Amino acid sequence: MLFLIMDPLGNLPVMLSILRHIEPKRRRIIMIRELFIALVILLAFLFGGQKMLNFLHVSTETVSISGGIILFLIAIRMIFPTPGGVTGLAAGEEPFIVPMAIPMIAGPSVLASLLLLSNQEPGRVGDWVIAVLLAWGATFVILMFYEVFNRLLGEKGLKAVERLMGLLLIMISTQMFLDGIRKFFQLGA
Repeated sequence: MLFLIMDPLGNLPVMLSILRHIEPKRRRIIMIRELFIALVILLAFLFGGQKMLNFLHVSTETVSISGGIILFLIAIRMIFPTPGGVTGLAAGEEPFIVPMAIPMIAGPSVLASLLLLSNQEPGRVGDWVIAVLLAWGATFVILMFYEVFNRLLGEKGLKAVERLMGLLLIMISTQMFLDGIRKFFQLGA
Protein backbone atom coordinates (compact mmCIF):
# COMPACT_ATOMS: atom_id res chain seq x y z
CA MET A 1 0.00 0.00 0.00
CA LEU A 2 2.75 2.48 0.95
CA PHE A 3 4.59 1.81 -2.32
CA LEU A 4 1.47 2.61 -4.34
CA ILE A 5 0.89 5.79 -2.35
CA MET A 6 4.53 6.88 -2.83
CA ASP A 7 3.98 6.40 -6.59
CA PRO A 8 7.60 6.45 -7.79
CA LEU A 9 6.59 5.86 -11.43
CA GLY A 10 4.21 8.80 -11.27
CA ASN A 11 6.82 10.97 -9.57
CA LEU A 12 9.55 10.06 -12.03
CA PRO A 13 8.57 12.54 -14.79
CA VAL A 14 8.18 15.34 -12.23
CA MET A 15 11.56 14.61 -10.65
CA LEU A 16 13.20 14.46 -14.06
CA SER A 17 11.67 17.80 -14.99
CA ILE A 18 12.88 19.30 -11.68
CA LEU A 19 16.40 17.99 -12.26
CA ARG A 20 16.68 18.36 -16.04
CA HIS A 21 18.94 21.44 -15.85
CA ILE A 22 21.39 19.77 -13.45
CA GLU A 23 24.32 17.67 -14.65
CA PRO A 24 23.69 13.89 -14.51
CA LYS A 25 26.28 13.10 -11.78
CA ARG A 26 24.87 15.79 -9.50
CA ARG A 27 21.32 14.60 -10.30
CA ARG A 28 22.03 11.19 -8.79
CA ILE A 29 23.53 12.75 -5.63
CA ILE A 30 20.48 14.99 -5.21
CA MET A 31 18.09 12.07 -5.66
CA ILE A 32 19.96 9.95 -3.10
CA ARG A 33 20.00 12.86 -0.63
CA GLU A 34 16.29 13.54 -1.09
CA LEU A 35 15.40 9.84 -0.79
CA PHE A 36 17.27 9.55 2.52
CA ILE A 37 15.68 12.75 3.84
CA ALA A 38 12.28 11.30 2.90
CA LEU A 39 13.11 8.04 4.71
CA VAL A 40 14.01 9.93 7.90
CA ILE A 41 10.75 11.90 7.66
CA LEU A 42 8.71 8.73 7.05
CA LEU A 43 10.23 7.01 10.07
CA ALA A 44 9.87 10.14 12.21
CA PHE A 45 6.16 10.29 11.36
CA LEU A 46 5.75 6.60 12.05
CA PHE A 47 7.25 6.92 15.52
CA GLY A 48 6.37 10.46 16.54
CA GLY A 49 3.94 11.96 14.05
CA GLN A 50 0.88 11.87 16.23
CA LYS A 51 2.78 13.36 19.19
CA MET A 52 4.01 16.17 16.96
CA LEU A 53 0.53 16.88 15.61
CA ASN A 54 -0.90 16.82 19.14
CA PHE A 55 1.81 19.24 20.30
CA LEU A 56 0.98 21.60 17.45
CA HIS A 57 -2.78 21.05 17.96
CA VAL A 58 -3.11 19.93 14.34
CA SER A 59 -5.62 17.23 13.42
CA THR A 60 -5.16 14.55 10.77
CA GLU A 61 -8.04 16.23 8.90
CA THR A 62 -5.92 19.38 8.67
CA VAL A 63 -3.01 17.33 7.31
CA SER A 64 -5.32 15.84 4.68
CA ILE A 65 -6.84 19.19 3.66
CA SER A 66 -3.54 21.09 3.50
CA GLY A 67 -1.81 18.18 1.75
CA GLY A 68 -4.59 18.14 -0.84
CA ILE A 69 -4.14 21.87 -1.49
CA ILE A 70 -0.35 21.55 -1.88
CA LEU A 71 -0.65 18.59 -4.23
CA PHE A 72 -3.32 20.42 -6.23
CA LEU A 73 -0.99 23.40 -6.76
CA ILE A 74 1.86 21.11 -7.84
CA ALA A 75 -0.50 19.27 -10.22
CA ILE A 76 -1.64 22.54 -11.83
CA ARG A 77 1.99 23.41 -12.51
CA MET A 78 2.53 19.97 -14.04
CA ILE A 79 -0.35 20.43 -16.45
CA PHE A 80 0.39 24.09 -17.21
CA PRO A 81 4.18 24.40 -16.90
CA THR A 82 5.71 27.77 -16.10
CA PRO A 83 9.22 28.95 -17.01
CA GLY A 84 10.41 27.99 -13.50
CA GLY A 85 9.08 24.45 -13.94
CA VAL A 86 6.94 22.53 -11.49
CA THR A 87 8.72 23.89 -8.44
CA GLY A 88 9.33 27.48 -9.46
CA LEU A 89 13.08 26.92 -9.06
CA ALA A 90 15.38 28.76 -11.42
CA ALA A 91 17.06 26.63 -14.10
CA GLY A 92 19.95 24.76 -12.52
CA GLU A 93 18.85 25.54 -8.96
CA GLU A 94 18.91 22.50 -6.70
CA PRO A 95 15.81 21.44 -4.80
CA PHE A 96 16.35 20.81 -1.10
CA ILE A 97 13.74 18.83 0.84
CA VAL A 98 10.80 20.53 -0.95
CA PRO A 99 9.35 19.36 -3.35
CA MET A 100 11.22 16.08 -3.81
CA ALA A 101 11.57 14.64 -0.29
CA ILE A 102 8.33 16.32 0.77
CA PRO A 103 5.65 16.09 -0.71
CA MET A 104 6.70 13.83 -3.59
CA ILE A 105 8.23 10.87 -1.74
CA ALA A 106 7.07 11.52 1.82
CA GLY A 107 3.80 13.09 0.79
CA PRO A 108 0.81 13.97 2.94
CA SER A 109 -1.06 10.82 1.99
CA VAL A 110 1.87 8.57 2.98
CA LEU A 111 2.39 10.49 6.21
CA ALA A 112 -1.32 10.34 7.02
CA SER A 113 -1.30 6.59 6.29
CA LEU A 114 1.62 6.10 8.66
CA LEU A 115 -0.20 8.09 11.34
CA LEU A 116 -3.27 5.92 10.91
CA LEU A 117 -1.32 2.65 10.91
CA SER A 118 0.68 3.54 14.01
CA ASN A 119 -2.47 4.71 15.86
CA GLN A 120 -4.73 1.81 14.87
CA GLU A 121 -2.22 -0.95 15.64
CA PRO A 122 0.64 0.42 17.78
CA GLY A 123 1.80 -3.11 18.61
CA ARG A 124 2.80 -3.69 14.99
CA VAL A 125 5.29 -0.82 14.67
CA GLY A 126 8.01 -3.31 13.67
CA ASP A 127 5.82 -4.45 10.78
CA TRP A 128 5.21 -0.85 9.76
CA VAL A 129 8.96 -0.12 9.79
CA ILE A 130 9.57 -3.10 7.49
CA ALA A 131 6.73 -1.92 5.20
CA VAL A 132 8.22 1.59 5.05
CA LEU A 133 11.69 0.23 4.29
CA LEU A 134 10.37 -2.07 1.54
CA ALA A 135 8.28 0.67 -0.11
CA TRP A 136 11.13 3.17 0.19
CA GLY A 137 13.63 0.62 -1.19
CA ALA A 138 11.49 -0.10 -4.24
CA THR A 139 11.06 3.65 -4.78
CA PHE A 140 14.83 4.11 -4.45
CA VAL A 141 15.55 1.47 -7.11
CA ILE A 142 13.02 2.92 -9.57
CA LEU A 143 14.27 6.49 -9.15
CA MET A 144 17.92 5.47 -9.43
CA PHE A 145 17.21 3.88 -12.82
CA TYR A 146 15.53 7.02 -14.16
CA GLU A 147 17.83 6.97 -17.21
CA VAL A 148 16.17 3.78 -18.47
CA PHE A 149 12.75 5.44 -18.32
CA ASN A 150 14.15 8.61 -19.87
CA ARG A 151 15.48 6.61 -22.84
CA LEU A 152 12.28 4.60 -23.23
CA LEU A 153 9.91 7.54 -23.17
CA GLY A 154 12.01 10.38 -24.59
CA GLU A 155 11.41 14.05 -23.82
CA LYS A 156 7.96 14.21 -25.44
CA GLY A 157 6.88 10.99 -23.76
CA LEU A 158 8.03 12.27 -20.37
CA LYS A 159 6.12 15.53 -20.91
CA ALA A 160 3.01 13.57 -21.81
CA VAL A 161 3.39 11.33 -18.76
CA GLU A 162 4.01 14.40 -16.57
CA ARG A 163 0.77 16.02 -17.75
CA LEU A 164 -1.13 12.76 -17.32
CA MET A 165 0.27 12.38 -13.80
CA GLY A 166 -0.74 15.99 -13.17
CA LEU A 167 -4.32 15.12 -14.06
CA LEU A 168 -4.23 12.07 -11.79
CA LEU A 169 -2.63 14.13 -9.03
CA ILE A 170 -5.46 16.66 -9.27
CA MET A 171 -7.94 13.85 -8.67
CA ILE A 172 -5.93 12.47 -5.74
CA SER A 173 -5.45 15.92 -4.20
CA THR A 174 -9.15 16.73 -4.56
CA GLN A 175 -10.04 13.42 -2.90
CA MET A 176 -7.61 14.12 -0.03
CA PHE A 177 -9.16 17.57 0.41
CA LEU A 178 -12.71 16.17 0.35
CA ASP A 179 -11.79 13.35 2.76
CA GLY A 180 -10.36 15.91 5.17
CA ILE A 181 -13.50 18.08 4.90
CA ARG A 182 -15.76 15.04 5.35
CA LYS A 183 -13.89 13.88 8.48
CA PHE A 184 -13.91 17.43 9.84
CA PHE A 185 -17.70 17.66 9.59
CA GLN A 186 -18.25 14.09 10.83
CA LEU A 187 -16.34 14.89 13.98
CA GLY A 188 -18.40 18.05 14.44
CA ALA A 189 -15.25 20.14 14.84
